[in-house]
Amino acid sequence: MSRFERSSRYVKYAQTYLTTDRNGREVLAVTPAELPLQPELGEHLRRDGQRLDHLAAHYLSDPAGFWQIARANDALTPDVLAQRRRLKIPVKG
Repeated sequence: MSRFERSSRYVKYAQTYLTTDRNGREVLAVTPAELPLQPELGEHLRRDGQRLDHLAAHYLSDPAGFWQIARANDALTPDVLAQRRRLKIPVKG
């Protein structure tokens, strides 16, 4: 069974369940993490070369928290934000 880091959103906000894959094997699956909405700290005007992990490290004290910035900007994946200059920044939580 796979384990998540203690700080992972899946530890607190997702559930695991047993299901059957297309080969008939019983496998453990995880639901999407259903996170509560976070208030906004404000907006960041991105400069050339600034990456989401750097912004997450600065604002959220967690470079792996880049997904929180993606979520605050209604982006399913961080790649969607590659061309955006203005980014909403969530409050550190």
